[in-house]
Amino acid sequence: MQDEASLTPEQPTEKNEQQRGGTNWLRETLETLIPAVLLALVINLFLAQATRVEGQSMEPNLHTDQRIVVEKLTYRFQSPERGDIVVLKSLDGSRELLIKRVIALPGETVEVHGGEVWINGQPLDEPYLDVDGLCQVPQMSLCEMSSRTVPEGHIFVMGDNREHSNDSRAFGAVPFENIVGHAWLSYWPPEKIGIVH
Repeated sequence: MQDEASLTPEQPTEKNEQQRGGTNWLRETLETLIPAVLLALVINLFLAQATRVEGQSMEPNLHTDQRIVVEKLTYRFQSPERGDIVVLKSLDGSRELLIKRVIALPGETVEVHGGEVWINGQPLDEPYLDVDGLCQVPQMSLCEMSSRTVPEGHIFVMGDNREHSNDSRAFGAVPFENIVGHAWLSYWPPEKIGIVH
């Protein structure tokens, strides 16, 4: 009679169990950690990112050290709208991000007289501004600007704190490709939690 081939299961030893346990723990950790890191990178690159406001150019609406979420998806499907608060890559090529409000859109003319913005010959209603602080210091470069036309594929941006903002009045219209995203949600400090306007 021919012997049948058979496999005898290896009897677990304490050493084998420890090795297998250590390997399983490492494997499970990597299987959890790697997808989590990849998901965070995808979200940060394409959907949203957290950032911190620096400087006073958007006061009284946004303040230094305020934390916000920048939503990156909307502008892949539609153009920015007047009044949106956007985060931009600096035009000088530095890594600095700027946060400004969209004032004028492609093809529009924009000018400033006595601190008041005019679009296509009409004064712009800006309820988000602190009107009392508008052009109290007679700085002609900030309170006055002759008419400019916004090129196609660009936006004209300004800070809400007009006397303390480096914006399109200085560096010109911003190309769409420099827009990182739309400032969407404030999450710190706690008293500022809410949608960014």
